Amino acid sequence: MNGNVSRASFTQNRLSWMIGGPQGSGINVSAEVFAKACLRFGLNVFANIEYHSNIMGRHSFFRVRISENEIHSHVEPVDLLLALDRETIFGDVDAPFQTHNGHIHRISPGGGLIVDSELDIDPEELGRDDIHIYSLPYEQVLREGVARAGVQFQARRHDIMRNMVSVAASFALVGLDTEPIIAILRERLGERRASLVDLNASVIEVTHGYMHSLLEEPFGPTLTPAPADGRPHRALVRGAEAVALGKLHAGCSFQTYYPIAPATEESVFLERIQSEFPIVVLQAEDEIACINQAVGAAFGGARAATSTAGPGFALMLEGLGLAAITETPGPVVCLYQRGGPSTGLPTRGGQTDLSLALQPGHGEFPHIVVAPGDLQECFDLTFEAFNWGDEYQLPVVVLLDRHLANSNWSVDGLEVDHLQVRSGPRYEPLNGNGKFERHEVTESGVSARSVPGEPGGEFVTTSDEHTTYGKISESIENRMEQMEKRMRKLDTIAAEVPERLRYELHGDPEAEFTVVAWGSTKGSIRDALASLGRRGISANYLQIRMLRPFPAEGVARVLGEAKNLILVEDNFTGQLGRLISAETGISIENRVLKYDGRPFSQTEVEHGVERHIAGGVGRLVLSHP
Repeated sequence: MNGNVSRASFTQNRLSWMIGGPQGSGINVSAEVFAKACLRFGLNVFANIEYHSNIMGRHSFFRVRISENEIHSHVEPVDLLLALDRETIFGDVDAPFQTHNGHIHRISPGGGLIVDSELDIDPEELGRDDIHIYSLPYEQVLREGVARAGVQFQARRHDIMRNMVSVAASFALVGLDTEPIIAILRERLGERRASLVDLNASVIEVTHGYMHSLLEEPFGPTLTPAPADGRPHRALVRGAEAVALGKLHAGCSFQTYYPIAPATEESVFLERIQSEFPIVVLQAEDEIACINQAVGAAFGGARAATSTAGPGFALMLEGLGLAAITETPGPVVCLYQRGGPSTGLPTRGGQTDLSLALQPGHGEFPHIVVAPGDLQECFDLTFEAFNWGDEYQLPVVVLLDRHLANSNWSVDGLEVDHLQVRSGPRYEPLNGNGKFERHEVTESGVSARSVPGEPGGEFVTTSDEHTTYGKISESIENRMEQMEKRMRKLDTIAAEVPERLRYELHGDPEAEFTVVAWGSTKGSIRDALASLGRRGISANYLQIRMLRPFPAEGVARVLGEAKNLILVEDNFTGQLGRLISAETGISIENRVLKYDGRPFSQTEVEHGVERHIAGGVGRLVLSHP
């Protein structure tokens, strides 16, 4: 430890923690156990991972932010960094093109760095004399912990417990005991592997004690548990899991997918629990099969869905058009955006597919596009997507991204009481011998539908233009009538879907600055504006949830009353800005953009807003390597 470093001023019960190392070295387990153990002390957690697109070996890192207050995003400064290799500290210095700059520069003054003593780090080479350095002999504490448990140490067998050394060392520094770590392991491993739990517990206690022996003075950031009798029973939930739960709650009974990052996590979660719920999860041979199977299931009366990323969605476009022209109730398509074009950045994120989602195919047809911004919205809007598909008989795209899919939020629970299953107009038996007009022209654009096999509700339909009875027709009059009938659905949706589900202005309507955004930037914007508010900067936030049909009238009203506008988007062109300009005529010149494949942090949003407040910026591009 560097004992000459002064203890910086840290706010109690707030911590930014990071662990980095080679992919496959156990950083995921370390971070998840650390986050869940903090959760059990009654603290709030936000966590997210950045990882390379190969399977093993390349650098990845996991951030965990802890606070006694509600949090929704990560920050750039790191209070405590655990480096499992030199690359985590210094970057990939031997590569022809350095893939990252390491994380030593991220550590807050007065913060800490825990390294394995085997890395032989010279404090002088760090270039930081304002941080604490803790050199921990991982193998030594492993050996001692295993020996205390009465077991002979075997490197191949016991090195896997290094991830628990990282967690125990962190808990020692921030002032927490190890009881919840061991409890989590006991739950994960079960009674059948109780001896393995005891072995881990021994290593954890040895590590905890060793770290205390290194402390010449208290470490700066500390965490204090909530009173034991007042701790909420929180869960740590990923965005992809919230989407999956929203599907189950809505009655989705058929899900298709083809493996593709970052969408696969949602379908794998559903596969794991499908035996407990009335849902079939089918891995298809490709994305074309995925969409066609989902359309077929929805046509047959099931609530059906598929999930994919941008490259897979590109293969689904004709299937979406088929659903629209046959007026199939759905399916729901969850599009998890990632860095493109082409294969692009398979495991990185961005808000790059808005324009694609707005025009997903040739020709013109009605569909809905919604974009959740947080965990509850992932659940709610996915649920509502099935209602809308059923009510308006069209495909619904739920626009997500890697940041939402892979991030973890602590929640007391997902609210469900406000959600009710709804359906559209259904076939009623006809008097006499009249035939069922499946595509009957109506004022709303929505026709009654039957389920195949329903007596009297038999009908034909086709992917060609067709009459009200579903027969192919290329007549001008019929084409005009059917095209206008289908497109009227957008006006009906705009009139019937509650305003709160389409957009929302967060904060003081009279604020000096209005941030305009959509999707996964919500968490970092909320945290940033709260921080700016404590410093006397008045700003609110217009979140647009429904992108098609676009709430032009309401958005124009809010923007027209705003004093200063700032657009925040995780893409190159400001795709929402272009949509707003096309729909309302209002151009937002001040923009904060990212397109490096990484999500916005609270720190970056604060910086971007402050730069625009200072004036004269226009298009501001951010990246924090």
